[in-house]
Amino acid sequence: MNNRFGLAPMTNCQSHEDGTLSDDEFNWLVKRAEGGFGLTMTCASHVQEIGKGFPGQLGIFSDELREGHERLSAAIKGHGSLAIIQLHHAGLRSPKELIGEAPVSPSASEKHGSRALSLEEVHQLRDDFIAAAVRSQKCGYDGIEVHGAHGYIICQFLSSDYNRRTDEYGGSFENRSRLLFEIVDGIREKCGTEFLLGVRLSPERFGMDIQEIKEVCNRLIADGKTDFLDISLWDCFKYPEDEQYNDRSLLEHFTSLDYKNVKLTVAGKIRTGKDVQSILDASVNFVSIGRSAILHHDFPKLVADNP
Repeated sequence: MNNRFGLAPMTNCQSHEDGTLSDDEFNWLVKRAEGGFGLTMTCASHVQEIGKGFPGQLGIFSDELREGHERLSAAIKGHGSLAIIQLHHAGLRSPKELIGEAPVSPSASEKHGSRALSLEEVHQLRDDFIAAAVRSQKCGYDGIEVHGAHGYIICQFLSSDYNRRTDEYGGSFENRSRLLFEIVDGIREKCGTEFLLGVRLSPERFGMDIQEIKEVCNRLIADGKTDFLDISLWDCFKYPEDEQYNDRSLLEHFTSLDYKNVKLTVAGKIRTGKDVQSILDASVNFVSIGRSAILHHDFPKLVADNP
């Protein structure tokens, strides 16, 4: 990574309904690599057709989609940027009208109209995340990020609000986090140690508990199979909404962990050069830029010229 600027994964609904890459999405992402981002991450790319969360979402669920990904990864890397794809499944956040059937989730939800995954389907979900990572590697990406944040399916498994299973994937926090760790273990085993592997987590909303997410981070660090952790804070400068954790900022909760060889990136309202410097000074390895990258494809160059 040639600098400390990463493009945050943003789903802009620019690709085709069958999951194939569009020229609009290709050009948008490559323009950010050209604009100086040291790491360019794709939008959330679904690993199963039933996991589609947005119209026009780029997919990675089939080998039939490889041509677009091969073209995209090569173009991003051609500008000296790391090409990373985010692996995603929306779970109960998949709109029924989009996928043509009831969405799936850890447990059935009348509110969301979702049905519970069978144990066999949980295993298939795990295997499809792993297969998508292998497919991504074959497409030329430098690595993947597992989307475990923002109330999507892995986040749903982590959450005691959404996960009421009584098998080995529900109940205790160890069980609720089992799917994530099995996915990480499987990707590392299949893709080897030279392929970058990151995990995105969010510590608030959707039934997330800050302490539990910190425990997930600590275990991912200790296991030594993850290259970077991407903590989505909504706002890097805010304090926790839960009063029991309000003794320090959200950022401080996560910069206080011992990351050993794992890199830390954060996202959330990093809008100016001063914001960037403040985050990097807090022992964050690189920043993940979202909305500012929408406004300025060359945000890293702008910050370098006007720190």
